[in-house]
Amino acid sequence: MSRNYSFKVILRENALSLTLFALFFIFLAGQSITGYLHENEELQTHHQATISFLQYIGSGAFIEAVFENWESEFLQMGALVVLTIFLRQRGSADSKKLRGKEPVDTSSRYSIIRGNSRRKAIGHMLYRNSLSIALFVLFLASFILHAMGGTSAHNEEAVQHGQAAVSVATYMTTAQFWFESFQNWQSEFLAVAMLLLLSVFLRQQGSPESKPVGESNSKTGR
Repeated sequence: MSRNYSFKVILRENALSLTLFALFFIFLAGQSITGYLHENEELQTHHQATISFLQYIGSGAFIEAVFENWESEFLQMGALVVLTIFLRQRGSADSKKLRGKEPVDTSSRYSIIRGNSRRKAIGHMLYRNSLSIALFVLFLASFILHAMGGTSAHNEEAVQHGQAAVSVATYMTTAQFWFESFQNWQSEFLAVAMLLLLSVFLRQQGSPESKPVGESNSKTGR
């Protein structure tokens, strides 16, 4: 009975992240299946042999498609975390107040480095910046995997046309690579900017991403 209760508590207390991860896996599965079907349609159109599902999800085309989107997501989240430290947006729910300090601005006693406290201070410095560090590390990893997947896809196509293969470094200098990156980056920053501005004037009752329904448009923060 207690185990069942504990399981229910875990579900209730982590429902948001569990639901989001479930949706992520559902949509990733949808992307892989439809991408696989589309890839084989393209191969049949060009009178080439079809590939298996496992071959497709290990291909450069699939890896490139997945990670070029991941990189833009982690970039915009990391940028938002860092930019909201210094910049304000009047009336936005996701901005700090225009004046005065907030709890997140509070310094720690480890901010002062003295003798044997140096190691603790370094550890604390990493911890107090760990969110942005983690997001930018995920961005960098996704960026590299996007480049590797794109290189593999590019070389597969190059071989079919009798052209020479290129290295990852060379592929990263091509217009195609940066077009794929910029087309995702611009959409992510547009979405964040729209969320910030729409939260000034619009409300969603019950959501912590919105200001209370009764608050004025001019109030900054939740």
